[in-house]
Amino acid sequence: MKRLVVWMVVLCLVLLSPVVFAGKVGKDCLFKDKKLQGKIQFVISFPDIKVQIVKSFPDLKVKKVSSFPDKCGKWKEVKSFPDIKVQIVTSFPDIKIKYVDSFPGVP
Repeated sequence: MKRLVVWMVVLCLVLLSPVVFAGKVGKDCLFKDKKLQGKIQFVISFPDIKVQIVKSFPDLKVKKVSSFPDKCGKWKEVKSFPDIKVQIVTSFPDIKIKYVDSFPGVP
């Protein structure tokens, strides 16, 4: 009987895990209390967020802008005084992004 209960719990955790961990970026465009908009500095070490660039199923759609990065997903690249430091990685990202030309934000 105990084995049946343990297997049921494991099965529920496996089936519900995508639902629990889906959508790493909140609808308010926050991740780890960092607003995902504004001035972004790309760094090699000590990032605030690790990001993987993908073609499909992103957590955030990003549009690179040269001015007014005031909406969710609008990023302006800077060399100093950033709002967020971002490291581009190929594996184990905090979030996945897709670069777009229009309609940035949480999909």
